[in-house]
Formats: sequence, structure tokens, C-alpha cells
Amino acid sequence: PARYFDIKTTEPISFFLSGLEELLAWKPDGNDDFNISTVPLAERQPLLHSKRPRTLVCHDMRGGYIDDRFIQGSATRNPYVFYHWRYIDIFVYFSHHTVTIPPVCWTNAAHKNGVPVLGTFITEWTDGEKLCEAFLAGGEEAYRAVSEQLARIAQHYRFDGWLINLENTLSAAAVRNLPHFLRHLTAEVHSTVPGGLVIWYDSILRNGALRWQNELNEENRVFFDACDGLFTNYNWKEAHLERTRELAGLRHTDVYVGVDVFARGEVIGGGFDTDKSLRLIRQHGLSAAIFAPGWVYEHLGEENFLQNENKFWGLLAEYLPTHSICTLPLATSFSLGMGTSRFLDGKEEEAGPWYDLNAQEIQPLYPERKGRLSTSCCLQDAWYGGSSLRVQGTIPPGEEQVAVRLFSLQMPAPPKLFLTLLYKLEGSHPDEFTVSLEITTWDSGVCHEGNITSLPEPNGRYHPRFLPAPPPSLAKLLAACHRSSNGWTSRCYELDLQNCSLRDLSLVVSRHQPSPQETSFTCLLGEVRVLDAANVAASLPQVHSLAASQLWWQ
Repeated sequence: PARYFDIKTTEPISFFLSGLEELLAWKPDGNDDFNISTVPLAERQPLLHSKRPRTLVCHDMRGGYIDDRFIQGSATRNPYVFYHWRYIDIFVYFSHHTVTIPPVCWTNAAHKNGVPVLGTFITEWTDGEKLCEAFLAGGEEAYRAVSEQLARIAQHYRFDGWLINLENTLSAAAVRNLPHFLRHLTAEVHSTVPGGLVIWYDSILRNGALRWQNELNEENRVFFDACDGLFTNYNWKEAHLERTRELAGLRHTDVYVGVDVFARGEVIGGGFDTDKSLRLIRQHGLSAAIFAPGWVYEHLGEENFLQNENKFWGLLAEYLPTHSICTLPLATSFSLGMGTSRFLDGKEEEAGPWYDLNAQEIQPLYPERKGRLSTSCCLQDAWYGGSSLRVQGTIPPGEEQVAVRLFSLQMPAPPKLFLTLLYKLEGSHPDEFTVSLEITTWDSGVCHEGNITSLPEPNGRYHPRFLPAPPPSLAKLLAACHRSSNGWTSRCYELDLQNCSLRDLSLVVSRHQPSPQETSFTCLLGEVRVLDAANVAASLPQVHSLAASQLWWQ
């Protein structure tokens, strides 16, 4: 069927639903197994429901379902990718189709990095009025049928809820039922989707008129009260934020103040001035909804996209609280899910562009220190996948080393950790430098390394012991310890800790001799792993009842 498979290539594709009939007729179908997310939502800290202001990203690009609709990837050159997952809380996939089911590649990539994904239910113009009249103006069976279907769809495809965006006027009968519909949908999503969310877009007033308020007020509060949050329109001033904060009370972090990166209408700042909007939003303790950050790709062009993307998010980083990883193992080769070649064990296996967000790996923080340090993606060389992480910086005069924070961690430390690192130093004098890993721990009166009982500095800083060869029981898993190839250097380490909580994982670049001059370095990171020794030694569970279906041999 054309809904599930591309007509030209027969490849499985992600799809949307148009109109009320398609929504109500939807039921699970064997053909859409490809569209079910295979990656559970990773745990992270702080939890979404903590009272810290959040960041929502609403992805709206060229009508949606472009190259990202190909579930098993495509040969797209210079595709759009998002990878600043550590800085955001919620990802919304937006299009103008009635029911936007997020392409599964986005759900997989976001979940791997701990970010929930919402689809969009939208009605607009006169067709939207008719559709709303059909399910809202009658009895409760009609709106209950819609909310139950939406909850079932999210549950079936394993994404995390809905943005509800009704942009048309409503009759008195329809608007009377709207809060009941939202309340019922929110309850259904909460009961069928763990951690599920329903967010309402600021468009309709309690009397059914279509008038964007750019704030939470008495005209739209009834809808905010019926669901998990409000996404405001974009044309606000500071006075709107003040009133919103006051009216929202304890739920102030459930208001996502809209920021249009394309800066349409009268806005405080978009484009590379988006930080001006965020600064004000955060001053009032509110959450932010960044709409269409694909501006970087669409407006500035595909050629320097990765460079411009790092600049865009780097300018916002001060206003984006980051998230911590809270489970082990942590293993990543930093691949963005795209490339100009595919690499395996540091060797180019296949040249040519590819794009598959399912293959995106866990993404680090992307720290920037003006003129001193930058982290970016390197497509020209990688250990595995399509890219490595390029860390460039300078060691200041008189100092011996610089530490680059890759991941924030928040979990109790197991008694023994194994760490592995694959890297490549670039430049004319690579032997001037040593590269290693550093773990820091949270304040803990009794945290100590091995059996040393002297207390560390308040936040303990540990340099794991280098292992020239892995212990025999782990030789297979830690094979990379001796496997240096194609210019990549491989290192294994171990660290024994007691009564500690892990805090940060950093890369340390040191020079052998202190120098009165500053020294520049470029290091490619091919892979980093942090493993709990106890779990590594355990044997993997057997796989049972393996079946294969929907095969097409070429």
C-alpha cells in the first residue's frame, strides 16, 4: 500500500493521516511495523516534571516528511540533522497534515538521547471548522473517539504525546466541549503512554474566536487548565511574560513561550538574535518553545550547516539548562546519523552520502569557549559510522592541560568502572600531547578512590588507571584496547570508587612540557565507553523466537 511503502522504490516510509475519516478509521496494520519506534526513552536527569524551566523544539521544515520519511535511510547529500539533545526537553514534529505522526527515525534519535517526541493534531481554515464541528459540537462520544484514537496512535508507534493546534473559529457548542476533549485526551495519553504529554497551542479563546494572545490569560486559561502545557504565539512583549508568570502561579514552567526563529511578525529576536528572546523568557522563569530552528538550514543554506548550527545553539547555551545521563553503559561513536562516507574500525568502507537518523548515536555536550575551545562534527574521518567528534583548542601559557567536558552524569558510581577511548591527534606535532579521560564526582564526605582513605577535593577529580591490556575475562569486549589502526589510538582504563556519585566525564589534553607559549591542538574522538565492570562480566541473555518478515531481496 502506498501509505506504507514508497511507490518508486518500495522502501518503507513514515506517513501522516489526513482528515477525520482517516483518523477514525486508523487501526494497527502489519505493514506499519517499520514505523514503530524501537528505542525506549532513555532516562535522564533532571526529570521532565522537575520545576526547572524547559526547552521545547518544534521542528517545522518544508511541509515535513521529506528525506526523513525513508525509515531505512536515504542517499541524501547535506541533510538536516538535529543533535543538541542535551540542551532540550521536548521535541515536536510539526506539519500541516491533520495528524502528524512523527517519522520513526526522529523518535529513535530523540529517545536514545532521553528526549520525548510529540506529534501534532492540527485543524485550520474552513476545512478545520468543519472537522472541529464534526467531532466537538455533538455529544461526548464523538470527541472521546478522537482522543482515544490519538492516544492509541501514540501508544502504537511509541512516541510520547501530542501538540494540539486548532487554528479556526469554533461554534458555541464546539468550544463548550473543547476543555472536555482536552481533559479526556490528556487522561488517555497519561494512562496509555508512560510520561505522555498533551500541549495546547495558544489560538482559540474561550468564546470560540480565533485570536492569538501571545500569553496565558483569562481568555485561554480554561484550555491550559485541561492539559499539560500551553505553547504561546510568538508576538509577545515583556508585559505579556509578566502577566503570564503571575497567572500561571505554580505551573509557570508549563507555559512554553513561543520563539519563531524566522522572526515573522513583531518579535524580540530570531535568527542569531534568538538569545534576546530566551534571555527575557528565562528572566521570568518560564519555559521556551523554539519554533523552526531549521532556519539555520533553510535560510543560511546547506553548505555550512554544521558550522552555523553549532554557532546558533552556542549562542543560546547560556539559557538552556543541560541534562545528565543517569544509566550505564554509556557508549558512543558520536555519529550524527549522516555522512559523506561510512567508516568501520577507522577505515572508509563505502564512499558516498547517506542519511539515517536511526543510526545517530548518543550526543555529547558541545562546549564552546570563544577562541579557546570548540567541539564540532568531523565528517572526513571517523572510527565508526559517519563522523567523529573534533575537539580543537589551545592550552594557555604556563598551563599543562585543558579539560573538555563531554557528558554530565548523575548516578551512583559502581565499585569498578572500565573506560575505553579511541582518538586521533591531528596537526604537525601530535607527539607533544597526551590524551586521557577524567571523571569528577559530586561532593560526598566519604567518596574515595580504591582503598585510599584521604578525602578528595570537594568535587573529586579522578584520572582512571591506564590498562595496557584488558583483563582476560573482558578481552573480547575490550578488544579495542590493543586495536590501534588507521592512525587511531586506543586506550583502556579502570577506576575503583566507593560511596561516590558520578558527575562529569571529560577529555583531558595535556602537553608533555609546560611552555610560556600557548599551544594549539586538534583531537578527533572516535569512540568513548564507560562501563560498569559488574555488568560487563555478566553474560548476555539468549535471544528467543526470532522472526523476520516484509523481506525484499535486491
